[in-house]
Amino acid sequence: MKKYNLLAFSCLLCSLFSGLVYAQSTTANRTDYVITNYGATADASKDNAVAIQRTIDACAKAGGGRVIIPKGKRFMSGPFDLKSNIEFVVEAGACVIANPNESIYKKSAFKDNVGEGTIWIGGNNLNNVTISGTGIIDGNGVSFMGAPITDSYILKPFDKLDPRPHLLTVAGGHNIRIKDVTIRNSAYWTVHLIGCNDVTIDNITLLNDLKVRNSDGIDLDHCKNVRISNCYIESGDDCICLKNRREYEEFGPCQNIVVTNCTMTSRSCAIKIGSENMDSIDHVIISNCIIRASNRGIGIQNRDEGTVSDVYFNNILIESHLFTDVWWGKAEPIYVTAYTRASANNKDANWRFPKGVKEGKVGKVSRIFFSGIKASSENGVYVGAESPEKVDEIYFDQIDLHINKTSNITGGIYDRRPAKVDGLLTGTTSGFYFENAGNITVRNSSVIWGANRPDYFKHAIESHNVKDVKVTGFNGTAAFPDKLDAIIKK
Repeated sequence: MKKYNLLAFSCLLCSLFSGLVYAQSTTANRTDYVITNYGATADASKDNAVAIQRTIDACAKAGGGRVIIPKGKRFMSGPFDLKSNIEFVVEAGACVIANPNESIYKKSAFKDNVGEGTIWIGGNNLNNVTISGTGIIDGNGVSFMGAPITDSYILKPFDKLDPRPHLLTVAGGHNIRIKDVTIRNSAYWTVHLIGCNDVTIDNITLLNDLKVRNSDGIDLDHCKNVRISNCYIESGDDCICLKNRREYEEFGPCQNIVVTNCTMTSRSCAIKIGSENMDSIDHVIISNCIIRASNRGIGIQNRDEGTVSDVYFNNILIESHLFTDVWWGKAEPIYVTAYTRASANNKDANWRFPKGVKEGKVGKVSRIFFSGIKASSENGVYVGAESPEKVDEIYFDQIDLHINKTSNITGGIYDRRPAKVDGLLTGTTSGFYFENAGNITVRNSSVIWGANRPDYFKHAIESHNVKDVKVTGFNGTAAFPDKLDAIIKK
């Protein structure tokens, strides 16, 4: 009797457990919302935006779940919006590609400023949103470009609204996760996060056409508490950019940002802070990264009244060389500047300055630390400002530069665009070039010149109107040591 009862009880437990597993499985299945069940078809001529939006809305209405782009299929779509409490999953072999019809893109990426692109995948005031999967989100960028030229495409003319879509724009997000997915071919900015708090971007591959202008990789705009890691990024414009745009000033400063273990290539600046900055950018760590075949490596480009402070760059390999004037930058591996923004004849100048103001001011850049950086470049480190108090407490520790002429584009230029002063400063290429700055420290660093040395290659360290330059443990000569001093201060 006891044996029978024990056997019966075991069978009962087994039955209950099996039922529980079945219930959990069916419950889990009910949280998956597959776009083909809501009318999406893998037909290259069909716009699936309505079906995708219907799927997202149904998932959100039910309290959340996973919106599935099914594996092995390609879906063309116009604009749609994400909702809170969903995971947007692009399965292996699946692709969502932007509709190339410019006329369907109506929503401006910057509110009333309609001259800087539209939105393809959007979302406002989102909570608990994940974009994942090992499939592809494709912005179809070249479809929105004009004819190709040397190292870019001609931008198509437009009247008021620039129809080129930003690939992903999320404003006012909290707990945003983007992981594992491939994002490619954006026609404008790719991942634009505005006023988002608690963000993780991990293990994504971001591949833009290197000839597409304005094709930034990841833009953190008024964002806080962000972690970017383990990403591979190729972008015509900046790969990772921190900023505070005026159109979204209600979101406050950009701060508490960590970037690590990323590999980047850019025709502009691989890692940029600025140039749009009307608030504060502070408490940033960028480490363990590789920058290859880029124009500018690391750039702090302050042009507005906002400030930049407490930023640390560590353990980074940089390889930079010259591209045409279409792209900002002149192969500076490291670039720290503070110049008031140019105001004349700029298509978006009215949106760069405070309302009613036609000429801006520039804020201070201070407490910037560079450590353990190895760079091969056609140009040197550039630090400059319109007056010494605007750039202060800049530290270079274990910065090793190898400078060699590797392209057929003329060098000997530092790029200060878009500045009120002369945008392109023509003169020399020195290992470290400082002008109009406060306190700068260079320690345990070196400059080595390559075999190809044009006559504009000059000094290891050159400074003009700098309050205090401290140099210790430095190893380096002038490019032509029999004619020039290694270090000059004026």
